[in-house]
Amino acid sequence: MEDLKNRKKLLGAFLAIAFFIFIVFFRQTLNFVADYQWFSELGYGQVFLTKLKTQLKLGIPIFIVSTVFYYIYLIILKKDYYKKTQVYDIGTSEKTINKILILPSIFLGFITASSIAGKLWFNLLTFFHAEGFDLADPIFNKDLSFYIFQLPVIEQLLSTLVGLLVALVVVTFVFYIAMFTIKQPTYYQSEQEAKWNKNFLKNFTQLGMRQLTIIGMIFFIIMAANFYLGAYHLLYSSTGAVYGAGYTDIHVSLILYRVQMVIALLSAAALLYGYSKKEWKKALLVPASLILITLLGNMAVLGVEKLVVDPNVMAKETPYIENNIKYTRSAYGLKDVTVKEFDVSNTLTVEDLENNKETIKNIRINDYRPTIESYNQLQAIRPYYRFVDVDIDRYKINGEYKQVFLAPRELDQNKLNENAKTWINQHLKYTHGYGVALSPVNAVTSEGQPELLIRNIPPISSVDINIERPEIYFGELTDEYIVVNTKEKEFDYPLGGDANAETIYEGTAGIPLKGFNRLLYTLRQGSLKILISNSITSDSKIVLHRNVVDRVNKIAPFISYDEDPYIVIEEGRLYWMIDGYTITGNYPYSTPYMAGRNNYIRNSVKVVIDAYNGDVSYYISDNNDPVIQTYKNIFPELFKDLEEMPEGLRSHVRYPQVLFDIQSEVYELYHITNPSIFYSREDVWNLAQERYDVSQQNIESQYMIMKLPGEEKEEFVLSVPYTPSTLPNMTAILKARNDGEHYGQLILYQLPKDRNIYGPMQIENRIDGDSQISQNLTLWGDGGSSVIRGNLLVIPIENSILYVEPLYIRSSTQNSLPEVKMVIVAYRDQIVMETTLDLALEKIFGKTTPTAPAEEGEEREERPETPQAPEEEKVEGVENLIRRANEVFENANRSSQEGDWAEYGRYIKELEEILKQLDVETRN
Repeated sequence: MEDLKNRKKLLGAFLAIAFFIFIVFFRQTLNFVADYQWFSELGYGQVFLTKLKTQLKLGIPIFIVSTVFYYIYLIILKKDYYKKTQVYDIGTSEKTINKILILPSIFLGFITASSIAGKLWFNLLTFFHAEGFDLADPIFNKDLSFYIFQLPVIEQLLSTLVGLLVALVVVTFVFYIAMFTIKQPTYYQSEQEAKWNKNFLKNFTQLGMRQLTIIGMIFFIIMAANFYLGAYHLLYSSTGAVYGAGYTDIHVSLILYRVQMVIALLSAAALLYGYSKKEWKKALLVPASLILITLLGNMAVLGVEKLVVDPNVMAKETPYIENNIKYTRSAYGLKDVTVKEFDVSNTLTVEDLENNKETIKNIRINDYRPTIESYNQLQAIRPYYRFVDVDIDRYKINGEYKQVFLAPRELDQNKLNENAKTWINQHLKYTHGYGVALSPVNAVTSEGQPELLIRNIPPISSVDINIERPEIYFGELTDEYIVVNTKEKEFDYPLGGDANAETIYEGTAGIPLKGFNRLLYTLRQGSLKILISNSITSDSKIVLHRNVVDRVNKIAPFISYDEDPYIVIEEGRLYWMIDGYTITGNYPYSTPYMAGRNNYIRNSVKVVIDAYNGDVSYYISDNNDPVIQTYKNIFPELFKDLEEMPEGLRSHVRYPQVLFDIQSEVYELYHITNPSIFYSREDVWNLAQERYDVSQQNIESQYMIMKLPGEEKEEFVLSVPYTPSTLPNMTAILKARNDGEHYGQLILYQLPKDRNIYGPMQIENRIDGDSQISQNLTLWGDGGSSVIRGNLLVIPIENSILYVEPLYIRSSTQNSLPEVKMVIVAYRDQIVMETTLDLALEKIFGKTTPTAPAEEGEEREERPETPQAPEEEKVEGVENLIRRANEVFENANRSSQEGDWAEYGRYIKELEEILKQLDVETRN
């Protein structure tokens, strides 16, 4: 009868645990099945299963071993309890107790296995598949892969063991408390029982003393291992002259770690001695000495640093500074920067401009921030469409290499009318964006707005770039799941009036909603409408994870992704490109310049996502990166070589601004390779400053099409200028090449140091100091409008430097757009402001090639070599000229107040001619 009751109790316990497991893991099971289907839909089923297989290979053996270990440990605890308390009969048979102990053993084994397999599966894969860097650290002579892939795993395993030891301590006390609750010791007299209750913790400690001693010994052995491994962390020390191990670290801290390791091992032996001899006071002196040694060691570190190193830094720290320079430059991909002298003579001629006409024709007079405003007001068409961001790229347009702005027109469901935010509209009806807006960076309309080459819905193209599949089902705003191929036709694009064009999805994306899947996704998405909607049929498919950034992160979360995807038009289709980075904080001697103390970065992956089908392809763009090669060893099905990318898409691969901006910041200091100059910071550079709008900021890195000095043809480059840390003049320009076989090459053009080369802020200040320009800026601002100064472009041409800055004016009227009204060009000591770039260049150099080619059949306007005023205008009387100047100025002022900028520009031009004549007249 007693056995029957015990069996019922066991059955009840098993059912309770089974129900608990069902509740806890039901959701995970749903997610697992759905995720597997989603990965398989994309062709990455093996990538998904790699995680599961690895976790099972780790988890099952760990579960079995740890369950058996916990069970044996509990049996030993039980026997020790009987022996020490002389309690042998607690009213329950030994078989029953042993069976009961199976349950906590299984539970603890499962927790241990899932914890280790869940946290360490990927790190263990990198441990066993690591690619070597073929570069050793300068102190311990270990390949850098040890620090990137192996050391972190070893430390995680040791940390896990410490956690297990803590768990064993808890298990020991909980077990004894449970046993004591079931049956207290019977051999104690009442006085002794009172003593037991009074010293409850002490008595329990005595019960588990043997187990606690063994746990303590293992703990000190792990501590000794941590001290041994801690020496490697000296390579990330920040206490010396530079980041990484310095003189004090090697001559003091390293010795301290070794001494601490020895004392930790002696502490483990001391615990064994204390337990066997019952000499705990003597035994605990050894662990106590570890604290004392640590305090004395830290004092020695401080003393040596202050008394030995600081008075003679260069003699002590030079080799370590050299290490820091070498490894930091290597970690950020700066060791192969090509340095070229750029002897600026500023002897630019009209012939030079003609020889660099592609550069001139691609000078950007639009900025991306006003452009996105214009796109959203002029091309959004409907309130629910939105342009998230403007991207910059280059295309062959009508046979010419052109730099362009383009942006996808995405559908923003948040902008739908509140009454329209129904389940059908959000998941079945309004499913996709439509088309792009595209404009050249160097052309504006007569109203100062971007000149659109691709515009409207459906897309209208005035060039030889056509979009045959304009629908955007995957983008930056596509955060909701959708169901396609339903009885409900999808909204495609608006027609005239209240009519809308409708469509049915013809792509390959989506998981079929038939059979069990319909119930599965009803539960997973938490929407009963998926199950009961009459619009959903057996042909319907659910499309998940449509946000392109979320999509790539779900497939390969171990890669860091650029937060700014950019759209590409190729063979009539739209594709997203996202740059992927391999990042770590474990590169020895490399100074951290990124969040989380990360100190290594490579742009090793280019990800392409089809905006219609959602297909995702990962291309390795840096075969010299051991980190991405390690990932490829783990997931061979995931990665392709860059050569496999279609040529049309490959021509739109860009050197990413994120990487370039980090590199340019690092290079402010790490262009210096001489340790003495490096330490004294004699030649530190700063990113040049510019004035954007009304505020001063670091100049932004800029994409531009230009002919590099010494090269034969124009190419797409990324550029940023430097100034000395305490001076505004320009000292160097860093450029990254983007095209063809030169992709990824970094070139530093070092400017002469024996004469002043204007830096961007010097040009900005000269603009402010120009009487005519500053008068106009004040006039426009006083008229109720606001003046926005765009990015200042620094453009090397031949042996000269040209500076170009667009000027925007925003009317004070509501919802007004910033309009490009003037272009400022600076060259040598000349600064001019004209309504177009052509006019500005012509004013400085004479006749120039027009920036925009004439249409077929249209004659180009020929300008005289040097603009001259007619002779009769030069001889007008001074009084008449003054009167006319006053009249024209009043007219210009009235036009600016009325917001008629075209008329204003005409008056300003006329006023300028009058002032020229007045100057001639007064000189004569």
